[in-house]
Amino acid sequence: MTKSAKWLWGIFALLIIFFLVVFVTIFSLFSDSDTEDLNYGSGGTIAVVELKEPIVESESIVRQFKRYRENQTVKAVVFRIESPGGGVSASQEIYEEVKKTRESGKPVVVSMGSVAASGGYYVAIGASRIVANPGSVTGSIGVISQFVQYDDLMKKIGLSSSTIKSGKLKDAGSPFRKMTEDDKRYFQEMVDDIYGQFVGAVAQERKLDVKIVRTLADGRVFTGRKAYQLKLIDTLGTYEDAVAIAASMAGITGTPHLIKEKKKERLSDMILGSVREELKGISQEVFARPIVQYLYTQPQ
Repeated sequence: MTKSAKWLWGIFALLIIFFLVVFVTIFSLFSDSDTEDLNYGSGGTIAVVELKEPIVESESIVRQFKRYRENQTVKAVVFRIESPGGGVSASQEIYEEVKKTRESGKPVVVSMGSVAASGGYYVAIGASRIVANPGSVTGSIGVISQFVQYDDLMKKIGLSSSTIKSGKLKDAGSPFRKMTEDDKRYFQEMVDDIYGQFVGAVAQERKLDVKIVRTLADGRVFTGRKAYQLKLIDTLGTYEDAVAIAASMAGITGTPHLIKEKKKERLSDMILGSVREELKGISQEVFARPIVQYLYTQPQ
């Protein structure tokens, strides 16, 4: 074979490899399958649901729990939580879906990562079993409501605002005026009500006296080891331990087959992914931030 022919065959082989890579990439992007295998165990199937961000919305987690609850091939769910909490309603909706799955007879085992606090703890308490690392940060049972005020800044730059309202509390919390005593009482009553809902849910799910929960529910966080001593979680262990517990509760023998929802990426997400995420974060912080939150405000 001549030298030029070898070059042509080499180029041809490289082209084939290139097009195979492109084909596999496009197929994976547009594949109908929306789950991926985390391992290839021969035992029963366990679904892994991941919460790895502040809780702003509940739709994605709720959808996954509903789907796996209704899927007869899925024998148990491991709920991996890495979240400081977030919106009250979203946290409550996820908690209710976790609870429904547990009550349907399908075991749900929570695996806490480094942080599963406030709303991140709320969504965990509906599970069949809660597992945390000794150094996990959890607890932070409480409610927070924060307001930004621009009135002093506006005065300095010569701007003012006018508000026409139907009642004295209609613009309570407005950033364009200072809070009145009526405003403070109004929001304190709201916070106290939502706080009571959190305390009540913890007392019910953890089978603790409400008075005991209130002594723990002052916003402080606990290590996983301390939370275990206080009966806020069930056992200490790793993610792998949580999988083993879920398998045992579901009666799975052998190595369980783990699956999770595949994150589908569009070509635009691949190209503009980091910019899109930054804009999403800013939008959530500025526009979608709930007035009251089950949120652990971590030290910076």
